[in-house]
Parts: sequence; structure tokens; C-alpha cells
Amino acid sequence: MNAPNPDIATNLERVIERIRSAEVAYGRTPNSVSLLAVSKRQPVEAIRAAYQAGQLAFGENYLQEAAEKQSTFASSDIEWHLVGSLQSNKTRAAATTFDWVHTIDRTKIAQRLSDQRPDALPPINICLQVNISEETQKAGCSPEEVLPLAAATADLPGVRLRGLMAIPEPSTDCTEQRRSFAKLRKLYEQLQDEGFRMDTLSMGMSLDLDAAIAEGANYVRVGTAIFGPRNN
Repeated sequence: MNAPNPDIATNLERVIERIRSAEVAYGRTPNSVSLLAVSKRQPVEAIRAAYQAGQLAFGENYLQEAAEKQSTFASSDIEWHLVGSLQSNKTRAAATTFDWVHTIDRTKIAQRLSDQRPDALPPINICLQVNISEETQKAGCSPEEVLPLAAATADLPGVRLRGLMAIPEPSTDCTEQRRSFAKLRKLYEQLQDEGFRMDTLSMGMSLDLDAAIAEGANYVRVGTAIFGPRNN
């Protein structure tokens, strides 16, 4: 096996150190925050470098692009997460090749994933995407729609409702970042109080993962800080 790309391996180590430092700074349980390496628009060689450096969870946005990568690493223990929007006519591909989908914002999508999940595979893990900043151009259900969406998806046999995901409106102000993430955390806690058995808050990216960890994230989605600028 070739040695991992030193830049990616070093970047990965730095991101993990940043996550562990944030856990300490904000009183989180050590090693309670997982890293999802967002590898969209990155070549197979970049994923291989991160994988060889110990990274197992990778996030992809586009099914067609992901298919080649999944084929290349078919015999590996990589865990594949879909972090891009999913159209109803493409759910079968997601249901058969991904372990997680973070972007459920309609009952129809969850139902199709459940129906199309192969019996030989465990239920696919899902997060409900919330448009926490209520931006008109952004995907995700509204905060008011979260409870009925959770109720409609929680008992589907082919999926497992794990938690909530959000991509707040970008901000460089830590206080504002935390305010947005706190809104998602409160929704998450409300659902738990209603009896939903969830364990995942998927929030925080390269620029705001510290604020996300402060507000309870246990999955942070990082691309640029690991792989560098992507090929758009």
C-alpha cells in the first residue's frame, strides 16, 4: 500500500486535533464528535489518501460521482454518507449504496428509501435536514415541519431516524454561529422529549465546527480543511 498523501494526512490530523480541542474547551465527552470527510469533487486518490490515514466516513453530494468512488472502494470498510439533496427519482441508488442520508426533508423521500432498501442491508440511517436560518433558496424543512416529519419517518422499516442536520446561513461571527446551532439543538431536544430515539446532530463545517461542537454537534462535515479547494 502506498503512503498516504502527506498534505491530506497532515490536514486530517489537524482537523481531528481541532475537534478534540473543541471537545475539551466546551466540556464535551472526549471522542464524542465524529468527523465526516466531505469528498465531493475530490478524486479517488484524495479519498484513498484520507482512508490510508485512518478516515472511514466520507460524504458525497452527487450519486453519479459517488458511484465510481464506491466501486473503487467496494471491498473497504468505508462508510458512505449522502450529504447532497436527493430527488425522488434517484432514491434507489442511494438506498442501495449509502449507509447514511443527511438530507431528508420530505416524507416521500424517506418512504422511497425505506421501500427500496435491500433486505440484506440494515436500515439506512437518516437525518432530517432543517432550514434553520429559513433561507428561501436553501433546502430543508422548516422548524415547524420537523415534528410531523419525524413522526412520519420514525417507524419506517427500511430507515433509521438518527437525528437532525442543518447548514445555517454563513457567518464569521462565533456568537451568531452558535445561535443558529443552538436552534437546531433545541429542536433536537424537543424531539427527544417527545420520545424520538435520536443520537445525531450533524452540523458544523470547516469554518464553524468549533461553534457547532459547543452547541452539541456529534457529526461535523469537513471538506476544504482536509482536501483543500475542490474542483467545481
